[in-house]
Order: sequence, then structure tokens, then C-alpha cells
Amino acid sequence: MEVGILKNCSGSAYIEQGKTKIIVAVHGPREAHPKHLALPDRALLRTRYHMAPFSTGERKSPAPTRREIELTKVIREALEPSLLLEEFPKTTIDVFIEVLQADAGTRSAGVTAASLALAEAGIPMRDLVAAIAVGKIGGQLVLDLNEEEDEHGQADMPVAMMPNLNRITLLQLNGRLTKEEIVTGLTLAQKGIGKLYELQRQALKSVVEKNIGE
Repeated sequence: MEVGILKNCSGSAYIEQGKTKIIVAVHGPREAHPKHLALPDRALLRTRYHMAPFSTGERKSPAPTRREIELTKVIREALEPSLLLEEFPKTTIDVFIEVLQADAGTRSAGVTAASLALAEAGIPMRDLVAAIAVGKIGGQLVLDLNEEEDEHGQADMPVAMMPNLNRITLLQLNGRLTKEEIVTGLTLAQKGIGKLYELQRQALKSVVEKNIGE
């Protein structure tokens, strides 16, 4: 994880998780345009999740797919609980998530990197958000599936949390898990998210130390 990698934005972050590589840029808070989109009591958080045409084995169309539109909404809803949007009424905060290379887990890695970029942009936050997916392969629960494991796995459960507040902001399930497996999977996800959270904090600390040094 690395933050502050782009100059022409309010905040930015880059993450490599396995072979998945994602870059995020944040603009704002800034005046809402068009003005009719402005909310009187808080900032409007807008996200865009996009996979670059070269991010997968086969060239992808640059046009947004149904999945990208869905994940745009999912990521926004995972981030919103962590942000003090009421501090900036009648403004917009734009988050651009660009997948440079996809090897599964792009939703989770996108959430983790977007939260970092928002923090680097100085947006007031209740806590950082980190995310990871729990999968089931051959009856075994595992963390952070790659593409091959995702394609042949029996289940996929993305989880996002504000670790310091112990609050879940995203929970989805593709496939089938028993009640006991869901409980075990959430415990496993919490441990993985805890490690990601420490890496987020280290990335932010390193850029602060660098700025102080300069």
C-alpha cells in the first residue's frame, strides 16, 4: 500500500494484493456540479469503480459493465459509514477506483485503497475501512481468493469493517455457507482485516513522516 502517489487530486492511494493492482484518486470536497445534486445537510459521496481494458486476460470494453455499476454502488455504501459527510454540506467528494490488473478480490482491495485515499485527502473519518473476502474451496474456508480459486470455489463472502469500532460496513455472500461457516468466516475476515488495517496505518504514517522530513 502507498498513499500520495498522484499530484493532481486531493488524495490518492495504490494497492497491490496478490496480483491485483488498483489505484484510487479522490477529489474534494468541492462545490457540487450540477448544483441540483447538492445535499443541504452533508456532502454527496460519488464513486466510480472501473476496470482498465488491459486489466484482465481478454481485452475489456472501456464502457462500464453491469458489474462495474454494481460494485460502484457497493463500494460507496461500504465507505459512507466511516465518513463525516455532514462536515461539508452542499459539496461533492469524488472517488475514482481504477483496476489496473485484476486477479479477483478487486471489490475488497478497492474499498481498502479508497479508504486510504480519502484519509490522505484529509476527509474527517470515524475510522479507516478495510475489506477482504472469505472463500470456500473443497469445504475449507480461506482468505483472499485469487481468480482461479474464485472461479472454482463454492462460496465468496466479501467483508468490510471499521476495525477500531468493530463495525461491519459491507457483508455479501455469493454461494452457500452454513450458519456456523458464516460465523467462522467472519472471525477469519476480522483477523485478515486487522492485518490490512495495520498496513493502512503504516502507509499513512510513512507519508506523514516524509512530509515532515521535507
